Amino acid sequence: MVGVDTVTPQEHSAALAEFPELLRLIDLHDAGWMFLPTLDSEGQVVEMHGVRTWPEGWADALRVRYTTDARGLRTDHTGGITWQRDGTLNEIVDGLITLPAPSDRLAPRLVVAQTSMLRLA
Repeated sequence: MVGVDTVTPQEHSAALAEFPELLRLIDLHDAGWMFLPTLDSEGQVVEMHGVRTWPEGWADALRVRYTTDARGLRTDHTGGITWQRDGTLNEIVDGLITLPAPSDRLAPRLVVAQTSMLRLA
């Protein structure tokens, strides 16, 4: 499996030139997010899943299928969804970055849906 550490500088530059939106995933990675790609039978990335965990069991999640097909959400410790958006990669990353920390008094807390943590996106 190809990982970030095995990508050459030339491959990195070529990917960013073709898909500049990938810089947004780098922004999340730099903010402490972890990513796991979904690969097809030929080893090509077909989806990217990301997660950021918070104290007390909160988690933010991201699913990206293409630059125009992304989903972001926040769950509480029970798997209750307190925030969810669908849109472009840029829209969802903007939403996740501006989402207040779960401990912030302005953070969303009302559970709007329930999900299994295995089926976040």
